[in-house]
Amino acid sequence: MTEDSLQQLSQRLKAFAVARDWEQFHSPKNLAMALIAECAELVEHFQWLTGEQSRNLPPEKREAVALEMADILIYLVRCAERLDIDLIDAANRKIAINESRYPAERVRGDARRADEYDPL
Repeated sequence: MTEDSLQQLSQRLKAFAVARDWEQFHSPKNLAMALIAECAELVEHFQWLTGEQSRNLPPEKREAVALEMADILIYLVRCAERLDIDLIDAANRKIAINESRYPAERVRGDARRADEYDPL
């Protein structure tokens, strides 16, 4: 296990919450609500930018975006810990589902939702 693993991060976040007696506030419901609020704060940084501008953020904006993404990751990892969900396993299972729903040879260059494609 590397020092930068999700498990290490989860342990550090749990210790942070325990030291502050915040476990009582970290229900999955509260963490999910905090997560969506942080997602909205991330979106605000991109509102009204062109696609090109969003790919080429100035350094100070890029740092603000990085910190919003960190907040999102923190709440997501914390929620997963509280629900005993292995995020890496869940992500790999979801990728497998998406590979089946969106076969590359069928959807290449087309960004519709899975239910918008003609049935095989």
